[in-house]
Amino acid sequence: MEIRFTLFIVLTSLFCGIVSAAQERYGAYIPWTTYEAEQMTTTGSVLGPKYGPYQVETESSGQRCVKLTAKGQYLEFAAIAPANSLVIRYSLQDGPAGEGLSARLSIYKNGRFVDRCVASSRYAWLYGKYPFSNDPAMGSPRHFYDEIRVKGLQIRKGDVIRIRWDDGPGEYCIIDLVDLEAIAPPLKRPLNSLSLMDFSGNAFNGDYTQSLRDCIARAVLEGKAVWIPAGSFKLTGDILLPANVTIQGAGMWYTELVGDDNLYADANRRVRLKGNGSNIHIADLAITGKLDHRNDKEPNDGIVGSFGRGSTISRVWIEQTKVGMWIENSDSLRITGCRIRNTMADGINFCVGMSRSIIEQCTARGTGDDCFAVWPAVYSRQLFSPGNNLVLHCTGQLPYLANGAALYGGESNVIRDCAFTDITAGSGILISTTFPTSSRERGIDNNFSGTTVVENCAVKTCGGFDHEWGWRAALEICTDKRSIAGVIISNVHIDSSLSNGVSVIARNGQTLSDAVLRHVSVAVYGVGADGKYGLFIPAGARGRMDVRECSLGQVENEGKEFRMER
Repeated sequence: MEIRFTLFIVLTSLFCGIVSAAQERYGAYIPWTTYEAEQMTTTGSVLGPKYGPYQVETESSGQRCVKLTAKGQYLEFAAIAPANSLVIRYSLQDGPAGEGLSARLSIYKNGRFVDRCVASSRYAWLYGKYPFSNDPAMGSPRHFYDEIRVKGLQIRKGDVIRIRWDDGPGEYCIIDLVDLEAIAPPLKRPLNSLSLMDFSGNAFNGDYTQSLRDCIARAVLEGKAVWIPAGSFKLTGDILLPANVTIQGAGMWYTELVGDDNLYADANRRVRLKGNGSNIHIADLAITGKLDHRNDKEPNDGIVGSFGRGSTISRVWIEQTKVGMWIENSDSLRITGCRIRNTMADGINFCVGMSRSIIEQCTARGTGDDCFAVWPAVYSRQLFSPGNNLVLHCTGQLPYLANGAALYGGESNVIRDCAFTDITAGSGILISTTFPTSSRERGIDNNFSGTTVVENCAVKTCGGFDHEWGWRAALEICTDKRSIAGVIISNVHIDSSLSNGVSVIARNGQTLSDAVLRHVSVAVYGVGADGKYGLFIPAGARGRMDVRECSLGQVENEGKEFRMER
């Protein structure tokens, strides 16, 4: 089995290299083109750059955005490639009680009106201290942005697209960016499948929860797939996924499982696909929640649970849930081509008992915690020995809390060929022992072991201000509650770090050992804060790190018990 898995990793790496050969060397394959608002023609005002907490500019792409302050103001740009869909990343003023406000935006092509969409701040804006509140009186605002998706457009290369703020009770509308994408037609129903619509007689008031449950039960019994056609289908309760089930949609732009805003305050009435077996497959659909707060005592919505052995999650778009995916007790799970946007917490978290699983070609933007995390927690029984997980060719952008990719323990986990940009509330890449990974009662210790690897990654405009840790480095190793041994960081390129480029920090006298920094470059650092370094070792750090063939700029080692071999 080990030989087969190793071969799988090699072949996957080769395949991803071929797919992305014409794209960026680092990160996920991106099928859309991003147009930055500050580079457009506009009747509004360009804001930024600004660096620091509680500022909309800091949460903006490149720390710049455009503010429209009068009805009828607009921004416009020329398309550089054909497209039939777009995404607008925007920020509106919050309501006085944190309930949000709405506004209408119009889309024009070459001066002619083509569509109108409604923007809302209902699911944005959080306040106060972690895990935050919806009460504006708490101050310290964050999570300013949300997004709109529009399809069915006909945009040719050279067409001028205008986004205009039409009306709304707020005093402004801020636009950060617009994505244009040429999406394929909806997929057709596969052979040997049962359609959700065959069970729509059980749908009451547009609620397809029981219809989908019944369809899944019959499909498993008959050995068929579940087909969810194009359309929006309301779910108001858990969808349990047993072993040997396939859920197939018409595409992430076409099939949408959506929550009920009137019921979403009840944690048991949310959109939640819950794995409970092996050989589960989910593909080509979107999940849109209606969550407007973060409460870590509530269960996660999105995709959760255990996926046993040999499961896949492919081309799923998730927004406005607590997490995108919180996965436990899975071996050889593959998550491929997924998009996570605007969540209240993590994008994708490999948690309890995750073994030999892969997150590949996925993107996360605007998450409320780590974009991608591996945390071998012990709060419940682990069925597989955690380790040998891989984050491969992924892109993380603009979380309003925490980091791009974070490893919190386990054996020989790897981050490879990834890109992290605009991580302004934490590190682009973090290796840390902050969270618990051991249990004396169960005789389990999931601290770092084997060799943890970070290689071939690009980290740009990262290393922002964390509300508990202060300025994080763009790439940081944090020996917080435990020591860390066996780390290789190689071929990592850091540009425009907001604070330090690379840092090794410590608390409680913990130690870093058997660590190598090789072929790491730091182009610019201290963009958002003065007195920073390319490599910084603060007082209190202990241990040793070999620094080989690196271009780091100014290096500062204040750790009397920390040695750097160069």
